[in-house]
Parts: sequence; C-alpha cells; structure tokens
Amino acid sequence: MPGMIVAPEPLAVEAGAEVLMRGGNAIDAAVTCAFVEGIVNPMNCGIGGYMLATLHLANASGGTGQTIALDAPALAGSMTTPDMWAAVSNGPNPEGWGFLVRDRVNYMGYSSICTPGAVRGLAALLARYGTISWADAIAPAARIARDGFMVGQTLTASWRYRARDPLLCNSLDCIEANAEARRIYLRENGEPFEPADMLRNPDYAATLERLAARGSEDFYTGELAKEIGRDLAENGSFVTAQDLAEYAMRNIRPLAGTYRSWKLRTSPPPHGGPTLLASLNILEGLDVAGMSHNSAEYIYQVSMALKAAFADRNPYLGDPEFGAVPIDWMISKERGAEWRQHIAAGRPIVVDYVPPEPPDTTHVSVVDRHGNCVALTHSLGSGSGVITPGMGFIYNNSMCNYNPMPGTANSIAPRKSRTTGMTPTVVYRDGRPVLVIGAPGGTKIITSVLQVLLNILDFGMSPSEAVLAPRFDCQGDIVTCQARIPRFVRDEVARRHPVAASPNSHGGMGLVHVIALDPATGKLTGGADTGAGGMALMVS
Repeated sequence: MPGMIVAPEPLAVEAGAEVLMRGGNAIDAAVTCAFVEGIVNPMNCGIGGYMLATLHLANASGGTGQTIALDAPALAGSMTTPDMWAAVSNGPNPEGWGFLVRDRVNYMGYSSICTPGAVRGLAALLARYGTISWADAIAPAARIARDGFMVGQTLTASWRYRARDPLLCNSLDCIEANAEARRIYLRENGEPFEPADMLRNPDYAATLERLAARGSEDFYTGELAKEIGRDLAENGSFVTAQDLAEYAMRNIRPLAGTYRSWKLRTSPPPHGGPTLLASLNILEGLDVAGMSHNSAEYIYQVSMALKAAFADRNPYLGDPEFGAVPIDWMISKERGAEWRQHIAAGRPIVVDYVPPEPPDTTHVSVVDRHGNCVALTHSLGSGSGVITPGMGFIYNNSMCNYNPMPGTANSIAPRKSRTTGMTPTVVYRDGRPVLVIGAPGGTKIITSVLQVLLNILDFGMSPSEAVLAPRFDCQGDIVTCQARIPRFVRDEVARRHPVAASPNSHGGMGLVHVIALDPATGKLTGGADTGAGGMALMVS
C-alpha cells in the first residue's frame, strides 16, 4: 500500500512525504510535518502551542491493530485564579472567538500565555511510536527557518485581517506589541510581509537545533526552560518555571462512537469529539442520503442536529480533571433520539452561548504503507505575539478561551485545560480504518468535519469532492452558509430558522483534511480543503 499525507501547508506536506519516501512511518511524517508547519504557519502553530492526536497503529501480524490518543494541551498557569478577570470581563467576543477582557490582556501579551504542551506531545509521539530520531524529525523545520521560505497569500491575509470592533485583537496587533515579533515578522518599513517575500527566522532555527541536540526536556527542565521561565516571570505571565517543569500530558483514550455501520474513534473531553458524536447520533435516525445534498431540508436538519449538540456541549463540557463531564449521556443514542423528537416537533433549541476558540490552528492527516494512520491537530490559539528574545517562536494565547466568570465548566483554574473544537478522528468499517480526518478552525472544526463525513459516508463522495462541497455552520441562533449556497436555498431555510450568508465562497469554516483508505485494494485518496493552500500528496 502506498502512503499519503494531507495538510494545509505545502512545504510541510513535502517534508512529511520525504520522510515516508525514506521509509519512515506515519508518526515520523506527522511529527516532521508539524515542526515545519510551525515555521511556515507561525501565527497558528509551533513549539509555543499544544497538540492532540488520534492514531491507528497497524498490527504487523495482520490483526486489526489499535487506536490510541495523545493530548498535550495548553494549561492555565499556576498563578491564575478563577475570578481574576471577572471585574474586567466584557463578555463573549461578538465576532465569535473567545471572551473579551479589558485591554485585551487575555488575547495578547504575556498574560494571555498558557503552559505549552506541543514539544512534550510531539516528543512522546515520536518516542513511543516513531522510527526516526528526534533530531531527524526537527531538521527540515530548522533548515527552512534558517534558509527562509516564500510567504504565501494565506499567511499574508492573516496578518492583514483587521477586526471590525476596536475591542478585538488581530494578529498584527499582537506582532506590533512585541519587539521581537516586530523584528522577525515585519519588514523594515513596519509593514507585514507580502506574498512572494522571503521570510527567515534564524532564531527559531537555533532554538530547534538546541532541542534537537539536547532533547525535548530542555524545553521543560533544562537551560532553555530556565530562559523561558525567566522571561515569563519578568513580564507578568501567569506561567511559572515550575509549571514547565511539572507539565504532564493528559492520560486519555479515544472516544468511541458509531454512525450507521461505521465506528469512530475521536477526541475525548474537553475537545470536539463528544459534540461530533452527539450530532451523528441525532442524524443517524434520519434518511440523510435520501435528502438532496445541501437542499434546504438537509441544511436545516444538519444545522438543528449541530445546534442541539452544542446546546448540550456548552454548559457541561470542560476539563474532566476539574469536574465531572456527563459524557455517557451526551453521546448516548438515547439522547440523540430525544433530540430528534424535539427537532421534529419544531420545539426551540436553547443554546447557552459560549464563544468558540480562535480558528488559527493547523492539522495533518497521514497514512503509511503499513496502514498506520495519524490525525494530528496542533495550535497556538491565534498567537499571543510574544517571543522570548533570541528564541524566535511565538507563544500561544489560550487564556482567551477560558470564561473569565467563575463557576462555569470552562472557567479559569490553575493548570486547567480549556475546551477546544479539535476533533482528530479515525473512522472504521469491519475493524479496518477507512477515513483519517481532522481540521483547524476552532469549533467550526466540529461542524465542518461532520459535513465532510456525511458527504463521504452518506452521499458517497470522494474526499476531494467532499471537502470542495459548500458548507454551513450552526452553533447557536444563526445558520451561516458559504456564499456558494444559493440565496433561494438560504431563503427557504430562513422560513424555519435565521440564516446569514458568509462573504466566503471557500474557507471561513473548518479546513478539513482527509484521507480515505480502501481496505480491500489499499488504494488511498485524499482531500485538502480549498479554503487554504494545502495539498494531498501520494507517496509510493
């Protein structure tokens, strides 16, 4: 069987593909790709962030193999308190990402940083399941950081985006507020890079080379950790050197569910998997394939299933180490049946609104010639803009996703993980993996992954057709449709539920990257979302 890798960043896909070509496995390729993504997509991911993975490990003796999951989340610093921003909270972000706090201190700067888990997570993936060395996995990213890469339109657009509300935070605001970020990510005239400009980051290269030589522990307990801890302490971060030294990944298992004849293994709380499974449970009792794809009826039914799943998610989903999550109830077939009856009766669905996290994340899906499968999602949130002098990488800004008001499932607490939409998933039929799927895009990951799954499983689309099809999103009071969904369809949906048109024909949703496997023939087909610049690359 050949191998395949799919991700939003072509240079990262190429680096992962080269690993597969040299005989590396899917885990080797995914980790290598992830390090390169941190260089070429620096506001969305990197070693200052966090990661989550769902893996299928093939059985060399011909058995069905096993599914595992690794979670290395961003954790609130030990100096945080549940009510520290209650008096300065400005409520949910009106543009839909996170919560607003006076002076944007939870979105940008040192106070927005959570303890990063990406280095620990990637190292664990490689050590437990990979075949190449840590240094070999890092080398392509270090080379690209040092030699430079050509800036693309997607990255440029992220720097130039300006929120309509002055209370909100933009990537460029974060960069402009930090001297190191300005030096690296702005041109000499103070303007962002343009498409086709070369961007070099030798400081990031040097940091990666230090990690390659000294090992991942240098980030948490070594000299690198001391330098990071000193900088964070001197600039008012809630993350301490002790938080780094005591950082531990979460011990998790993939969440199991079914949809018709397929089995799914996806991300557990506090991530997006429960909401994905809950939505599928509602739709399982409907003749989805009998509806015309993206008809008004289809959009309404899928949107109501999503809205119902979010109505259960928002009040209850949180870090299970800090409170009980009623997961068995949330993803039960009985709860799905209750919601179907509720929707069929036309009763209103009330969503306790919780704004989703920033969409600035990335993903990689990989399958190797042995049948190992990796769905890896990793992120910075939207990036704090903070760079410790001389290190080159941006820290996450995950504090923006905690509810600043105490007493909720997603309120702030020391060393707590906040809810995310990350939904790396492997789908099985007859015990064999048939789909490897995931996306960046905040909680729109969930709504987009759901639709691509329906496109493939119910409508028989190929992966490329499935990710190309127009999409919509519903997490509350509005169904938002991409511009390619016609007005006359939106108008018909609007007779039953409020609808809005997105300005985007492509993008503006989760960016789904999927690989389909034919267990009988070994054939692989991939789909890279057209809302970004990625690609699916086959490796013989």
